[in-house]
Amino acid sequence: MAAPCPTGVSGGRGGGAAALRRRAPPLLLLLLALLTCCVRCAESMKPSNVVVVLVDDQDVTLGGMTPMKKTKELIGEAGATFVNAFTVTPLCCPSRSSILTGRYPHNHEVRNNSLSGNCSSVQWQQGPEALAFPVYLSKQKYQTFFGGKYLNQYGRKDAGDVSHVPPGWDQWNALVGNSQYYNYTLSVNGKAEQHGDSYEKDYLTDLILNRSLSFLDDRSPQHPFFIMLAPPAPHSPWTAAPQYQKEFGNVQAPRDGSFDKPGKDKHWLLRQPVNPMPNSSITFLDNAYRKRWQALLSVDDMVEKLVKKLDSIKELNNTYIFYTSDNGYHTGQFSLPIDKRQLYEFDIRIPLLVRGPGIKPNQTIKAPVLNIDLASTFLDISGVNLSTANMDGQSFLAQMAPSLRNGTVRPFFLVEYTGEGNPTKDPTCPKLGPGVSQCFPDCVCEDAFNNTYACVRTLDGKQDLQYCEFADSESFVEVYNLTSDPHQLENIVKKVDPAILQAMNQRLIKLQSCVGDSCRNIK
Repeated sequence: MAAPCPTGVSGGRGGGAAALRRRAPPLLLLLLALLTCCVRCAESMKPSNVVVVLVDDQDVTLGGMTPMKKTKELIGEAGATFVNAFTVTPLCCPSRSSILTGRYPHNHEVRNNSLSGNCSSVQWQQGPEALAFPVYLSKQKYQTFFGGKYLNQYGRKDAGDVSHVPPGWDQWNALVGNSQYYNYTLSVNGKAEQHGDSYEKDYLTDLILNRSLSFLDDRSPQHPFFIMLAPPAPHSPWTAAPQYQKEFGNVQAPRDGSFDKPGKDKHWLLRQPVNPMPNSSITFLDNAYRKRWQALLSVDDMVEKLVKKLDSIKELNNTYIFYTSDNGYHTGQFSLPIDKRQLYEFDIRIPLLVRGPGIKPNQTIKAPVLNIDLASTFLDISGVNLSTANMDGQSFLAQMAPSLRNGTVRPFFLVEYTGEGNPTKDPTCPKLGPGVSQCFPDCVCEDAFNNTYACVRTLDGKQDLQYCEFADSESFVEVYNLTSDPHQLENIVKKVDPAILQAMNQRLIKLQSCVGDSCRNIK
């Protein structure tokens, strides 16, 4: 936030300035004082800077933040930790599209990670992307930098190739395709840049950090900056930096809660996995769990180096730093080895830590916050009139820094997902029919066409409920009381008062068709 303008000016050194004061008339002295104040205040009156670290697939319910000791200290303990932060869709591309636009998937129309599902398609580029938050920040004279994974299909030749640089970004260092740590292609301001397997030259987490530090060195101090870093960790292939590849050797995925529990009374996809899981699946998921933590250690270093850099250039106190993920993750819950895409807490809850001007340290904020709220919050910080932006989310600046804004808390919200499946049988899993996907390890499928659902999540201090409807041949419904059943072990749809089910159904119908203000004002 802008620093207050000084009420007076200090005298200059030497006889010239003192002599001028003795000779100058009072009106001239006043003008000189005002001019000095304006010059000194010009930089301090600029809007606050923003830095965002957006990781890939980091859970918060299964210990995903455990390796992030520096991040928790430098952001969480120095600011606010949101313990009820959610993605509105638990998959990379639609979630990132929601972060960029501030919209639910039914409004930005990115349904999944495929080009046919509108991920970084020409339709996306011509529509929602042209109204994403960087466009507004650019109009506010922000200097903008992007580094890392953008959208899963970004850089495809049939969708603009690497020459497509989304509007609003001044410096663009975007990964072509899905997360990689080595042997990838970057679009550097619209030109392809090939990378190999040298840790010093190519490790993506470190590379985008170093380029962002150079961006800070080269920036104009007269204008604010916005930096978004999207490292690949902890997404597969879970490649840790060499110095971290032996860490957490004795760590295994947590065995409590819904780990290796049968998907009883759940939708079709959850009724398919073998229970209990074979040892091969458990070995696989434990290995993935350890490697995810190892890969995150470089992100923890990234946060530390960013904070030190901001401090060294005297911008730390005027910079908001956000740390979050696009979605959660699971490792063995309901006998699903590894992935996201499900409606359950482990996949929809995300980490969210923020520090910055006006945010008191060591805050724990319980009010629900969604990833569609990030864009509105960035614009709120930058001074944009939010009524001019067609976004479904709302700024949560007031919840972090109540003295800065008046805000409202939403009592319920929407989570929606469109399942992906293969039109033909998977030859590696001959017993399975078409319509499923992500069938690994041991031919356990993590997605299917009929894994298409919409949920209304109620979290208002009195009720902690989830109501979900599936677009499948069974018209399946799942309902959970998370106060008494935090691990969602029992689907209580047959036990709930029909009046409550009807009320939840009506809320869901309204949320699925909401746009902008109507998404925030449903009763």
